[in-house]
Amino acid sequence: MPRSITVALIGDYDPAVTAHQAIPRALSLASEALGFPIRGEWVPTADIQGSSYLARFAAFWCVPASPYRSTEGALTAIRHAREAGLPFLGTCGGFQHAVLEYARTVLGWVDAEHAETTPNASRPVVAALACSLVEVTNRIRLAPESRLAMAYQRLEIEEGYHCRFGINPLFSRELTAGPLRAVAWDATGEVRAIELDNHPFFAGTLFQPERNALRGEVPPLIRAFLQAVR
Repeated sequence: MPRSITVALIGDYDPAVTAHQAIPRALSLASEALGFPIRGEWVPTADIQGSSYLARFAAFWCVPASPYRSTEGALTAIRHAREAGLPFLGTCGGFQHAVLEYARTVLGWVDAEHAETTPNASRPVVAALACSLVEVTNRIRLAPESRLAMAYQRLEIEEGYHCRFGINPLFSRELTAGPLRAVAWDATGEVRAIELDNHPFFAGTLFQPERNALRGEVPPLIRAFLQAVR
């Protein structure tokens, strides 16, 4: 039997969070569908002190339910996955922090902040949504030839959310000018997913595809993520 692959679940586990209930089920269903063993291990953000702590993981999923206990811990894990070329998925809060890490580290915006934790920031690259997306399901348009479009095998999907923050439209164009690209938009044209070019698998979604696992469905994006892990 092949050796189990361990995915780091970056976040602060809370059994009351719907996405946290769904993630182990999503990993299990996708693992069964792909025919190789995958296990997820919860990694509290406050435990992450440096990249050496993360060396034993094959891939990283930065999960919903922010603010995290340690923003720096989450950003360290995201940077490690990005720079080491290891598969990365960020959903909801994970998406938001992937954008923040990229803004600070790649674009050099040292003053980039998340408005949830720094409300008076001069450069809030992640800001409150014009319309909150708490327990909402919306249609989403995908970019052709994106990883998301290949995973879902179509250009329009419907997914659920539980979030109040997203990419600040004031900085959206600069943030996604490349190699970080916007690959999904809602009906108003707001960015709902990003991917990083020249990386084996680096994707973030404001929506929570893992929730489909609670209905017994294999989430297509989770399956694609685990294929990249293999």
